[in-house]
Amino acid sequence: MWNRIGRLFVIKNRFEAYLIIYALAYGAMARAQLYLVEEPGLGGKLLALACTGAVFMGGAKILDATPKDPGKARLRRLTERWRGR
Repeated sequence: MWNRIGRLFVIKNRFEAYLIIYALAYGAMARAQLYLVEEPGLGGKLLALACTGAVFMGGAKILDATPKDPGKARLRRLTERWRGR
């Protein structure tokens, strides 16, 4: 049962990765707006810039970790299993 629950938290393809990156960016921009209001001047702008930079770095890491074309690899594994290799 724990394996089934654990599979919910695995990013399986690029579409899911893009959805997660979008959610991260949305939250980071909300936080950046608060920084610009609460910290006027250069400090708030630097904190807002750090929010956007964190999304770029996290998004790049997520995209590097996801397979580029999982369909071919999955098809190859299924055919190898079917052939009995």
